[in-house]
This record gives sequence, structure tokens and C-alpha cells, in this order.
Amino acid sequence: MADTENPCCSFCGAEKSATVPLIAGNDGRICEACVKLAHQVVNSWGQRRKSQELAPQLRTPAEYKKHLDESVIGQEEAKETLSVAVYNHYLRLLNCDRDPVCHLSEEVELEKSNILMAGPSGTGKTLLVRTLARILGVPFASADATTLTQAGYVGDDVDSIIARLLDAADGDVQQAQWGIVYIDEVDKLARRSGGGTAVRDISGEGVQQALLKMVEGSEMRISKSGRRNEQNEEQVIDTRNILFIAGGAFPGLEALVSSRLQPKDTSIGFHTAPKQKAPSINELLSSLLPDDLHEFGLIPEFIGRFPIITFLQELDHATLLRILTEPRNALVKQYKQLFAYQGVTLEITDAALDYIADQALTRKTGARGLRAVLEGALQKTMFDMPSMPGLRACTLDLAEQEGGVQRLTVATRIAEPGDEDDASFSMPSPEESTAQAKLTAELSQR
Repeated sequence: MADTENPCCSFCGAEKSATVPLIAGNDGRICEACVKLAHQVVNSWGQRRKSQELAPQLRTPAEYKKHLDESVIGQEEAKETLSVAVYNHYLRLLNCDRDPVCHLSEEVELEKSNILMAGPSGTGKTLLVRTLARILGVPFASADATTLTQAGYVGDDVDSIIARLLDAADGDVQQAQWGIVYIDEVDKLARRSGGGTAVRDISGEGVQQALLKMVEGSEMRISKSGRRNEQNEEQVIDTRNILFIAGGAFPGLEALVSSRLQPKDTSIGFHTAPKQKAPSINELLSSLLPDDLHEFGLIPEFIGRFPIITFLQELDHATLLRILTEPRNALVKQYKQLFAYQGVTLEITDAALDYIADQALTRKTGARGLRAVLEGALQKTMFDMPSMPGLRACTLDLAEQEGGVQRLTVATRIAEPGDEDDASFSMPSPEESTAQAKLTAELSQR
């Protein structure tokens, strides 16, 4: 009878009063505090189960690097750094809700480590990040830092970066919080010298300040106004679990590193030290320190949000040759496939490949220069090829022109009536015959 006179909560034992109401059930009662606690526990179970469903399959750093090797040639140190950083990041996410393996005296909360990549243009910074996101199968968003401005000015706010990631996750907040964000051209955010003007730097240091909380980890509110079937509501995204990778060419950074490693010698006469050989760009970037980035124009707070700093080496002749032929999406394979769609076999000689690599080095645009040289060499052939159904093979070779000038030339083979390898050959029209003869004469003269 005592229980009937003074009912209490079946979970915590709190007695019913004017301030502690109880909800009665068939076999017990529950108070408001226990209802809230039960809701938190059940909600945590649901989020954990959903996180496990969205989580990528964790692989070893060696496996990540192996996949990167299939698409990116060279850059061994950068690939190892990215593989370890990505592995540790998702290892932390997959085990954040589990019991620790070893019982420590205090609970340890692991923090994420964002990545900053520096290297000359065309060395594969964007390709590395895209390949990693494809391997992991997580949402990926790429943002150009040159389009970002402070809030209230013309341009994109930093919130637009998270909005793009949410779009890549099809509006799923939980999935977006497992994603990767790549901020390209981050060197363009370097603080400008003030000089004698009082113009506010809204696209440099101001953007760095705006990125601090987002990169470190905070709750951001993204409007749903751009989505269908929504009532202009807001979605809250926690950026603590989003991996941020920043990259930039940082032109002139090597000069800052060189001035630190080799201070200017002001001595004269007999006390002058002999001049030492100037270090290469790769040697300078390998000695990169956060102080060099600060002197370049990045604020210390922004540099501190990217504890992992890696560099990409400048591409040499041997690496460019490998880029032409070895990767899964090598340029030579792409052009051969493009010609194969039209029933034409494309061959490129070793001498032509060496010449293409040399020309790309001269252009100083990295791997992007390879495509420019190939396009220029094959443009005329690709223009006339659709009008020549009898064309069966093309060979890109290096020939020496008058005056000792070397130039890439294309030799073609046109099928003749009765060829055994051309069972579907049909006599070309007079117009096609004229076009074939003209192309053959032009290519033989080049």
C-alpha cells in the first residue's frame, strides 16, 4: 500500500511530487528526467548505427598508397603523408563511440589533423585528393580560395564550402560530416602588404580569419532554401569530423626558405666565403617550416589549424615520361582510346615521348604541359580524321626539319581496296579521295 500512497519512478526511485510528475505504465512509472535520458540513449544508438552504415571500409596506409600509385606518379613522401593522415582520421571516427582498448587514467579525446600541401603548379595536388576521396567513397567538395570573401562582400562566403559538401552528400548531414573538403589556391589568401593605403583585405587575411572556426571544428548552419521540398529551414553541420586539405603553389616560397637556410653574406674582400651551389626547389621545400608560411603571408592561427604540412616535388624529365604512359589514366592511353573510337590505331615513338617531356619542362607548367604539347601535335590529324573513313593508323614521331629543327610529325596509313584487315572497306567518294590525298600530302611535308 505504501507504493500506492507514494508512487516513485521505477528507474531512479524519485518520488512523485508537484515538481516531479510521473508517467504511469502497466507495470511501472517513469519520471521526466529518465525520459530525457532514455531519449538520448536511443538517439545515440541510432546515430551510431547510421554512422557505421556510412563509414568507409578502413584500409591500411599501404593500401591507400598502392591505390594512389595507380593514378599519381612520384610524390612518394606526399602520398605516404596523406595515407597515414587519412587512416588516422577515419580510425578516430570509427572508434570514437567504442570503449578504449587500453584503460587510461583519464578519458582521451582525439582531435583531427588537417593537411596543408605545398608544391609547384601541375605536380598533382588536386589529383591526389580526388583519388583519395574516390578510394574512400566519402563525399568530396573542392573549393577555390580565390572566390572566397568576407561575409557581406561580393563573392562566396566560407559557408558555401560546407554547402557544396552537403550537395555532394545529397543533403544527408550525417554523411556530409564524414566527408573531405579540399581548398585549392590557398596561397592566394596570403596577407597583402599594407603599403600606404587603407584598403581592407577582404579576400586575404579576412578569409583566413573566417576559415579558422570552420577548419578547427564548429557547428555551422546551412540554409535549405536551395533545396526542393523544404521550407527555408536550416541544417546544422558539425565540422569537427570533416577532414580539410589545403593546397597551393606558393610561388616565391622557395626564395624565403633559401634566405633562411643561406643568409646573405655581407662580407667583402678576403673574408668573403666561396659561393655555394644553390639548392634545388625540391631541397628547399623539404626544409619548409611553419615560419616560412607565416613570412609568406599566412597568419599563425591559420597555419596552426593545419599541423600536417607536406610538399610535392617538382617534376623532372624521367617523371614526366612515366606520367605519359604508366598511370591508369595516362595521356597516351587517353589519346589511343580517343583514336580507337574512330577505328584508328595510334602509336607514339620513344623519341616523340622524350621530345614531349622536354617541351613540357620548357613550359614550366608541370604535367599540364604534356597535354598541351600532345594537343598541338595531333590537332591537325584529329581535325581531318572524321572525314577520312579509310584512315587506319597514325604514328607520332620526331623528325628533323631543315636547319636542324626537330618537330613532331604524324605518319598515316590509309586502307586500300582488298586489304585483309579491312573486311568492311568500301570505295570512298571522290570528295573523300581528294581529302585523303590532301591530308597525306600535307602530313608528308610536315
